[in-house]
Amino acid sequence: MDRPRPFVIEADGGSRGNPGPAGYGAVVIDPATGETLAEAAEYIGVATNNVAEYRGLVAGLEAVKALVPDASADGAVQVRVRMDSKLVVEQMSGRWKIKHPDMKPLAARAAAILPRSAVTYEWIPREKNKHADRLANEAMDAGKRGEQWSPSASTAALRAPGAGGPPPSGPPGDAAAGAAKARAALASRKQAPAASTAPQVGWGAAPDLGAPATFVLLRHGETALTPEKRFSGSGGSDPALSATGREQAERIAGALAARGTVEAVVSSPLLRCRETAAAVAARLGLEVLVEDGLRETDFGAWEGLTFGEVRERYGPDLDAWLASAKAAPTGGGESFAEVARRVAATRDRLTARYAGRTVLLVTHVTPIKTLVRLALGAPPEAMFRMELSAASVSAVAYYADGNASVRLVNDTSHLR
Repeated sequence: MDRPRPFVIEADGGSRGNPGPAGYGAVVIDPATGETLAEAAEYIGVATNNVAEYRGLVAGLEAVKALVPDASADGAVQVRVRMDSKLVVEQMSGRWKIKHPDMKPLAARAAAILPRSAVTYEWIPREKNKHADRLANEAMDAGKRGEQWSPSASTAALRAPGAGGPPPSGPPGDAAAGAAKARAALASRKQAPAASTAPQVGWGAAPDLGAPATFVLLRHGETALTPEKRFSGSGGSDPALSATGREQAERIAGALAARGTVEAVVSSPLLRCRETAAAVAARLGLEVLVEDGLRETDFGAWEGLTFGEVRERYGPDLDAWLASAKAAPTGGGESFAEVARRVAATRDRLTARYAGRTVLLVTHVTPIKTLVRLALGAPPEAMFRMELSAASVSAVAYYADGNASVRLVNDTSHLR
């Protein structure tokens, strides 16, 4: 019996607005030679990122079926799908449930194209999916001009890693003369070992660190304790969002959906964060993952009290706490030094897990201030010099060399 014919599909989709003008791209590759066997791209009108990504997957699978007429037969093909959409990969692999009504018919359509046993799914970082990403962007650019994507004018293959040569100049879709000829030459040749393109690091060049892990840090919405500025940590009651807090959660959900960059949602285990995270995840079609390391400080005997009440009852302990990060709240609470160690360990786990991706962390005042402080290399007393409003957004990017870049602090524009 003949062995199954192997293929690699790389697929992607994008939406400029989420939902907004959207397009997908897919490329079918011979894994033995690296040869591009087929490309597909299409502008699909207004849609979300997730819908566009699923459409890219469907296009790639249908392209394989077009290449091998009997691909639907068991044992005819073996396909490895590579995508930078964790959602699509996990859902199509059967590890995540498909809850969003827009996703279910697309997932069913994709699953019906080829035998399930013939297809496996692999998540890859965005920087390793440049060919399909370029096709999706070309399709969206064409749609913006009122046109359909044309394979003869595409430069996606030329810009893909390992294709060789500098990328053509000019905007997407306006390829230089001769691009079609170059593409034909690319498709007809076998992939030769590529010369090293690693930069020579020195005074005049910086290493290519790739896309960072970007943490969008969202403080939960208001609870009944928030307006009264009461200590509300992880050692006391676990208050739910107030009516104002629920409204704030819906507003930030809409803002993040419109931005369209969040690829995963991770929440503190406390109820106010989980409720905020659920509102956002529902709009994005994502699951909420719970991370215990993102919980708020345990404020011990101070839980539920105002600053003035703590001053009145536990004045010496409060003075010590304000003076040293190693001092803990009265009654066995956590010191800022203890919280910093917990948050730093959580940061390291999450940056490794989400390298090259954008993830929303729904958490509290102390963890967010700690992440910002550590990224800046600021001393512990900097914690008392930051303002973080309820439902505010901050952002920090983490690079492969361990450096971090603070990109945003206490943004509340989505609430106005």
